[in-house]
Amino acid sequence: MSHLDYEINKELGECYLFMGELDKAEDYYKKAASSNGIHPDPYLGLATIAVQRGDLDGALALYSQAHDIDATDKTFAGIGLVKMEQGAKAEALELFLAALAKNPENMVALLSVIRLGHELEQLPRIMPALENYLSINPGKSEVRYSLAGCMVCLDRKEEAQAQLEQIVANDPAFAPASELLAQLDD
Repeated sequence: MSHLDYEINKELGECYLFMGELDKAEDYYKKAASSNGIHPDPYLGLATIAVQRGDLDGALALYSQAHDIDATDKTFAGIGLVKMEQGAKAEALELFLAALAKNPENMVALLSVIRLGHELEQLPRIMPALENYLSINPGKSEVRYSLAGCMVCLDRKEEAQAQLEQIVANDPAFAPASELLAQLDD
């Protein structure tokens, strides 16, 4: 099978997955996976299908296969999602942080880190990931708000206030920042 056949099968797999036709997507991803060369993408697609079908063990095996081919932010985040679903939250947090080390803009990993950071009381460990993201996308109010929330929880109110004031100045329509700022002033 040529590289072109691989690309066509991978693209068709992605299209059918997007449309929710899991069986057709699975067929095309399997064709792509068996093509010439070793590529992680078909395994990531098959893992996504396994997750949607509730087969966490299968998804973990497929994410791991993709990870063995090429350890990317997507493979770290995928394995992290499965581990989180299986209740291995501390292990999941490490995987999400590894994903963010490779790609600070991986939103799946970033949102998961925020959730787990609060659940596991690991806020000081997750704050650098939020700050790193904001150094790339300073206008992302939701992430800045999460960072401010971490600072409030850690009793770093002046730093939180500075973050919230920046949100209010740049994005006045983002109401949660104004509300939290008002609470800090009380």
